[in-house]
Amino acid sequence: MEMLCTLRSATEAQRKALLSAPERLEDFLDDEEDFGDTDGTRFQELDIGETWHGLQYLLTGSAWEGQAPLDFLVRGGEDVGHIPSDEGTARIFTPAQVKQLAEALQALSPDTPRNRFDAAAMQQLDIYPGLWDEPPDDVDPLGELLSYFEELRKFVRQVAKRGHALLVHIG
Repeated sequence: MEMLCTLRSATEAQRKALLSAPERLEDFLDDEEDFGDTDGTRFQELDIGETWHGLQYLLTGSAWEGQAPLDFLVRGGEDVGHIPSDEGTARIFTPAQVKQLAEALQALSPDTPRNRFDAAAMQQLDIYPGLWDEPPDDVDPLGELLSYFEELRKFVRQVAKRGHALLVHIG
C-alpha cells in the first residue's frame, strides 16, 4: 500500500470542527466545499506524495525524530484521528505553530537539504519508499526532493500568511 502525504490549510473554525468531530476527517479531506468554514475562504492543498519521508529526513537529518517545528511531517500538532478507508492518520497544527514552521523553513539554508541527501543512509534507515540507492532510470531522487522542498516552503508560507491552521495527512 502506498503511503502518500497531503497538506491542507484549515481555518480556525475548521480546526475546531475537526478536533471536536474527528469522525468527519474523511469528509474534510474529500470536501471541495470548505467543510465547516463560514467565511468563504478557499482551502489550499499540497500533495507531496511519497516524498514525505525523504523530506522529513532532509529537514531534520532523522527518519522519525528531529527538532520541532521542522519534524512536522511525522510528529507534532494535535492528533485528529484515523481514516478507516485508508488507515491514514492526520495531525493539525495551530496558526501560531504554522507561523513558526514557516519561519523555520524560510531560515533553513537551501543547501541544508542538498547536503543532507545521502541515498545509502536513507536506504539503510528505510526511508519510505525505499528506492533511494537504486531509483528507476527516469527518476532523480535528489532533484525531486529539492523541488518538493521548495513547493513545501512556499505552501507553508502562504498558509501562515493567511493565518490558517495546517493539516498533515499521511495515508
